[in-house]
Amino acid sequence: MDDIVRQALAKWPNVPHCTGWLLLDRRGDWRLRDDDAQAAGALGSPIRHAALIGFIARNYACDEHGQWFFQNGPQRVYVELAYTPWIVRLAATDGRLALTDHTGRAFEPGEAWLDDAGGVLFSDAASPARVAALHDHDLDLFADHADFDATPPVLRWRADAALPLATIACADVPAQFGFVASPAERARDAAADGHD
Repeated sequence: MDDIVRQALAKWPNVPHCTGWLLLDRRGDWRLRDDDAQAAGALGSPIRHAALIGFIARNYACDEHGQWFFQNGPQRVYVELAYTPWIVRLAATDGRLALTDHTGRAFEPGEAWLDDAGGVLFSDAASPARVAALHDHDLDLFADHADFDATPPVLRWRADAALPLATIACADVPAQFGFVASPAERARDAAADGHD
């Protein structure tokens, strides 16, 4: 977390949280969602300002309920997730595969899944594990290194290592990995039940 964010939190500790206005899409882009976009269920407008993208990435975290947020100074801006809290890109360099998450950090996979919509998921060995969806532009490279005839299918991750490819239903991903895809929906449900 940036020092300026820590200072703002100390100075203004009780700023209300914000939901529905920021979304992470399936390609790792941050999107702003005004009232019209939220009402229409649209993804919103992509953020293109490099400094703002970097600021969001440095201040992206998860709360105790599995809701991902961006700490914008004293205000916590909860993030709507189009799928998973992390999106990764796959690259091959000198015959070796590597993953990088949407914030620019290396992502070392511990497990991998094929979902029922044709997507690929990875989790790392962190505690708790981060789950990431593979960017759809990298599916061909993934397929080039996968052995679907093996039992179970595997991704040839390194010359001396393969990741077994399990299967998972998209609908089961949030519960299995302990995250909330829509903090705005959760907040509305809590308000309707009288639990602010």
